Amino acid sequence: MGRTVLPICWLVLLAGCGGQAPPAEDRAAREAAAMAQMHHDDAPLPSPAVAHPPPSGSVQTRTVTYGRIGTDELQGYYAEPADAGASLPGVILFHEWWGLNDNIRAMAEKLAAAGYRVLAADLYRGRSAQTPQDARQLMQAALSDMPAMDANIQAAYDWLQRAGAAKIGTLGWCFGGGVSFEAAQLLSGKVAATVIYYGFVDAQPEALAKLTAPVLGLFGGQDQSIPLERVKAFEKGLRALGRPADIHIYPDAGHAFANPSGTNYKAADADDAWRRTLEFLGRTLKP
Repeated sequence: MGRTVLPICWLVLLAGCGGQAPPAEDRAAREAAAMAQMHHDDAPLPSPAVAHPPPSGSVQTRTVTYGRIGTDELQGYYAEPADAGASLPGVILFHEWWGLNDNIRAMAEKLAAAGYRVLAADLYRGRSAQTPQDARQLMQAALSDMPAMDANIQAAYDWLQRAGAAKIGTLGWCFGGGVSFEAAQLLSGKVAATVIYYGFVDAQPEALAKLTAPVLGLFGGQDQSIPLERVKAFEKGLRALGRPADIHIYPDAGHAFANPSGTNYKAADADDAWRRTLEFLGRTLKP
């Protein structure tokens, strides 16, 4: 597709989003290093005090093979309401830099309980991280091969369509928030909603022009990796193109404020962001 927006944008800590793009391997290494700095003291396991409660509704789940890249089967986590009807909207979830772990599975179940067919895609092809060092390597490898990333996104969309999703949106956190932005471009004119939790975004007109679906962006005012001016430029660019955009900034929150396993977790802001997410998806995906 010729898009280099996601990798370029993730150099924001070191070089911003302008100028000549470095080689893909160099970009991926720098982006992974920046993410490692943000998550230096984090772990992928939520503490008992903030662990996810069970979903409010009955859901059914299973592991599914939604595609293949080379010899690797793409196995995602699928959740839907136990009494799912013939026509329900769908959402593709994109995991944080830890990979497709129990935290993301819990979020898939929580969203399914709200009336969605949910596919949590696996961007690491069967691998996940327990330490920031492992996560850094996995993220760097994924960003070094953007054609494979795009093929993974497309496969998730195609599978969810075949599963009966009437309208489809994307949602991601952190690394996955940037992938949600990438998916909105790749699937321009196909997805009906895009949710970005503190993911790297771009204000370049050629990138924003591909975002045809309404966008919900949720960012932390104290996030040192995504400067507020970058977020505001993103919002301004979308509005200049007449794109529906709801960008909300939590003044006292840092990066990964909605991740219960991280040191930046803020329960009140996370709860409010989830409320906004459900309201937004209800407006854009449900009849």
